[in-house]
Amino acid sequence: MTDKAAETESTEKPILRLQKMYVKDLSFENPNAPEVFRNTQKAEPNVELNLKLNNRKIGDEHWEVSMEITAKVTTKGDEEKVLFMLEVEHAGIFLMKAIPEKHLAMVLGVECPTMLFPFTRQVVSQAAVDGGFMPFLMEPINFLALFQNSQKENSTSN
Repeated sequence: MTDKAAETESTEKPILRLQKMYVKDLSFENPNAPEVFRNTQKAEPNVELNLKLNNRKIGDEHWEVSMEITAKVTTKGDEEKVLFMLEVEHAGIFLMKAIPEKHLAMVLGVECPTMLFPFTRQVVSQAAVDGGFMPFLMEPINFLALFQNSQKENSTSN
């Protein structure tokens, strides 16, 4: 690499842009309908929520980042009943140029999911409404803390 090429590469501004979002998979189950709607309990439901992040390179400058969310919402109390179960894989295609290799893991694990999450949250909320329930509003997620914990776990296991 010539000095001029190295200089151009180091001075090129990093670019991160969300170019496309889409639902890869969506499943909503309402196994106790319509009986679940006749029960007028106003107690707060019990929620089990799991999140998994995936990414893969799909071109020289493009990455797919996806969020898999699984939620199981049940009634609290002696007789636990499933209100609904939801699974969604929501993804985005991100254009990434001049991102230094040492920052790539953080961009894929923090920046991209942070940009995608509000839209994923809306998909989940709308699926619950379409299923006959109140909007299911997931709490904001601190992807930086999740990334740092993951890095810490990886460093202690090696």
